[in-house]
Amino acid sequence: MTSSSTPGLARFNTLAAGEATAALHEVCASAEWGKFVLAHRPYDSTEALFSASDAAMAGLSAEDLAEAMAGHPPIGRPKPGDPASAREQRGMAGASEELRTEMLELNLAYQERFGHVFLICATGATGEQMRDAVKSRIGNLPEQEREIVRTELGKINRIRLTRLVQDSPEQGA
Repeated sequence: MTSSSTPGLARFNTLAAGEATAALHEVCASAEWGKFVLAHRPYDSTEALFSASDAAMAGLSAEDLAEAMAGHPPIGRPKPGDPASAREQRGMAGASEELRTEMLELNLAYQERFGHVFLICATGATGEQMRDAVKSRIGNLPEQEREIVRTELGKINRIRLTRLVQDSPEQGA
């Protein structure tokens, strides 16, 4: 796959710092991640942007990861007015009431064990796949789970960055 510059990437590179910070916050709620990605502008390709995102994610402290996770609603309960989470969690949209109830219970058990929401790159996943993932991960050690979450956040960030640099400004209007 060729990752070249897009009009959206050129626009992102030239946004005022405040506008770019706000756009990056929509991608990832970690202020440190956003500062790192912002500091490395301009990007000559989407792949360079992804590399900076990955490097920023790898360098996040436990507190920074917690801040990033706080920007994500529980699976099956996207925040009203949050089109990104609703789009990413589309696999739960047609879930049965039984599956929704099971996910709520699993989300609560996971949150009680780890102190944060269950986080998975849900794009393209079915409700059953998300349920199976939380079931398989709930037994992880906290350190193990933190690194899985870091990886999942990185995947989510790439998807959201792709949308950011491909969207035309008119689509947001």
